[in-house]
Amino acid sequence: MFHKVLVANRGAVAARVLRALYALGIKSIAIYSEADYGAPYLEMASETHAVGPAPARESYLNQERLIEVIRQSGADGVHPGYGFLSENAEFAQRVIDAGARFIGPSPKWIDAMGHKTRARELAAQYGMPLSKGSAVLPVEPEAVLAAARAIGFPVLVKPAGGGGGIGMLPAKNEAELLSAVERSRSLASRGFGNAEVYLERLIERPRHVEFQVLGDRHGAAAHLFERDCSTQRRNQKVIEEAPAPGIARVDIEGMAGKIAEIMRGMGYDNIGTVEMLYGADGSFSFLEMNTRLQVEHGVTEAVTGVDLVQAQIRSADGERLAAILPERIAIAGHAIQARVYAEDPKNFFPSPGRLKVFRLPEDPAIRVDTGYAEGRDVTPHYDPMIAKVIVRGATREQAIDRLIEALKAIDIQGIKHNIPAVISVLDSDAFRAGEVHTGIIQQVLTQKKAA
Repeated sequence: MFHKVLVANRGAVAARVLRALYALGIKSIAIYSEADYGAPYLEMASETHAVGPAPARESYLNQERLIEVIRQSGADGVHPGYGFLSENAEFAQRVIDAGARFIGPSPKWIDAMGHKTRARELAAQYGMPLSKGSAVLPVEPEAVLAAARAIGFPVLVKPAGGGGGIGMLPAKNEAELLSAVERSRSLASRGFGNAEVYLERLIERPRHVEFQVLGDRHGAAAHLFERDCSTQRRNQKVIEEAPAPGIARVDIEGMAGKIAEIMRGMGYDNIGTVEMLYGADGSFSFLEMNTRLQVEHGVTEAVTGVDLVQAQIRSADGERLAAILPERIAIAGHAIQARVYAEDPKNFFPSPGRLKVFRLPEDPAIRVDTGYAEGRDVTPHYDPMIAKVIVRGATREQAIDRLIEALKAIDIQGIKHNIPAVISVLDSDAFRAGEVHTGIIQQVLTQKKAA
C-alpha cells in the first residue's frame, strides 16, 4: 500500500480524499495557496505545504512546485482530486517520472479522452453509440458551414480540448453558426489553451446520464450503474441523482454492461465516468469520458455502499478489482445531491465574500462535503461551489423531501447563494415527476417568475 500520498487539490475534494487516506492508514500531505492558509481541510493531513499565491495558475496549477513538494515530502503517490490537474496527462507523467504513482488512469488514457474529437473516434472504434459530429473545424468559413450541413441543424459548437460547459454554444442555422464558432474558439483558448472546436448534432431537451466505471491494472473493469445529471445551468451540473428517473432499468443496465465491456476491451485501468446523452427517442449517445473522480461520486456511494475514493486508491496501488468491489453491486434506495454555490440565484453570477454565518445540518443521515467554515472567505480565484449536500431515501419522493429539508436547515449569511433556486427546482411538479432535462432549471425559474 502507499506510504504517503500528496493530495494535489483543495477544499471539499481535498478533505474527501484525506478522509479516505486516513481510513486506509496512509499518511497524507495537503497543499494550500495563500488564500487557503488555515483552511479546515489542512487539519486532516499528516503534513502540509504551501504552494504559492492565491491565483490557481501560481499555486494549484504550478506543476514545478507540486513536483518539488513530491520530492521534498517523499510522497509515493499523488491524488489529483477533480478539476485543476486531474485530467492533465503531462502532470500524470511528471508524477511518474518523479518516482511517485498517479492515483488515476494511465497518462495514455487521460490523453486519449482529454481531446474530445479523438475520444469520439476511439469510442466509435469500440462500438459506442454516437450522435452525428465533425472533426476539428478548419479555419475557412465555407468548410465550417459544410461540416454543419453534413450534420444538419441545429448543431452545438464545442471545444475539443476541455469540458465543464465552457465554450459550448448552440447554432440553429447558418446565420448563427460562424459567430458561435468564433466565440467558442475564443472561450476555449482562454479556458484550455486550445482554440480547437468541433460540431455535434444538438439534441433538444436531452437527459444527461453518466455511468461510473472502475478498472484495475490487471485488465478488469466494472460499472457501478448510472447517475442522472440533467439538472444543469449553463451546461454545468447542479442536481445529480441515482438511479436515473423514468428510464427503464433494462435500457440502463444494458448500456452500463456495454460500457463495462468496452472499458475491459480498451484496458482502462482506474476510475472514470462515461457521459451520455439520452434522447426523447430512447437512444443513448456518447458525450465524453472524464478520466477522474467526479464531483457527484457521493451519489453513487450512497446507493451502492462502495467507497469510490478508497476503491480508486486501492486500484492505483495494484489491487485486483475482485478484491476491491463486492461480488454483486446493486442499487439500494435513491440518492440526490445538490451543489451549493456562492452565486446570485437570479442570474447565477458568482458571489464571493465572507461567510459571516455558515451553519450546516447536524443530522448524520445528511452528508455535507465542504471545504469551508464560518468566517472563511469565498474568493473569486476558485470555483464558487461551497458545499455538496447528499441525502438518500427509500424512494425518490422521500429523497427529494429530505434534500429540501436539509437545504432549508442550512444557514448562510454574508454572501448570496443558490439554495432558493435549488429548492424551487426540487419542489417543482416537473422535477417531482421525473421530467428532468438540461433546460429544467431555466424552465422552472421562468415559470416561477411569470407566476
